[in-house]
Amino acid sequence: MSSDSAGTADGSDTDRIDADTPADTAGSDETAAEPPLRVENLRKEFGGITAVDGASFAVAEESLTGLIGPNGAGKSTTFNCITGIHEPTAGAVYLNGENIAGLAPNVVADRGLVRTFQIARELAEMTVLENLMLAPQRQQGETLYRSVLPTFRDDVIEEETELREAVWESLEFFEIDHLAEEQAGTLSGGQRKLLEMARALMTDPDILLLDEPFAGVNPSLETKLLDRINQLRAEEGLTFLLVEHDMDIIMEHCDPVIVMHQGQVLAEGPPEAIRNNERVVDAYFGDQQ
Repeated sequence: MSSDSAGTADGSDTDRIDADTPADTAGSDETAAEPPLRVENLRKEFGGITAVDGASFAVAEESLTGLIGPNGAGKSTTFNCITGIHEPTAGAVYLNGENIAGLAPNVVADRGLVRTFQIARELAEMTVLENLMLAPQRQQGETLYRSVLPTFRDDVIEEETELREAVWESLEFFEIDHLAEEQAGTLSGGQRKLLEMARALMTDPDILLLDEPFAGVNPSLETKLLDRINQLRAEEGLTFLLVEHDMDIIMEHCDPVIVMHQGQVLAEGPPEAIRNNERVVDAYFGDQQ
């Protein structure tokens, strides 16, 4: 196992730790495939405050990549810049080789990159079932003439029937089918997290960014959700970037792990190497170790 401190374009140092990388192949970026998501020198300023300061990292295809760091490290702001909630002050976000920095959230989602939020954002006055039914894009019934003209109405009904079946499957998997007719705003915090993840998956994304998805979720369902994530990676080729404060989840299920500190990427590599990295221990774990 090797550990190297690599200078980024803005002059900061990031510990990049590769597991068993042969010396003659390390750094052969010219032949490596373009990762589905790559962040390059990302910077976001709010007035005189720099929340993200030249962060650069890549998320490999079909990986479950963990993104950790202390409160205020810039993780959620990075998510917001990637998904179009915030427009970056500088830098680039490449989705399948295309720079999407500054695009609107709906455009980013339409291109296959979807996120959940640290605080769930359900449509509170609609039912759980309706929240999921609305999620898929480009439904035929959203076009006025297709929804009212007899020539097209049968196609709309057929699509809605198939969608409803898919929604019930999702509700059953996330164990919220008994809440289908409840208003989303009446759910508990953990139930809203489940609804948000189910709704995100109903959009059929290629890359899913999860912002603390397990907060408020009971341990047995947490295990099921992790199994589901791994199933989606293996069977459907989905790629995940996960922000989570539970270090057991990160260290047991994510590889690689990216560590942010003060808006920069401090280190990245396999979980065991991250756990034993002195810079990470000093900046993140502190007195916990």
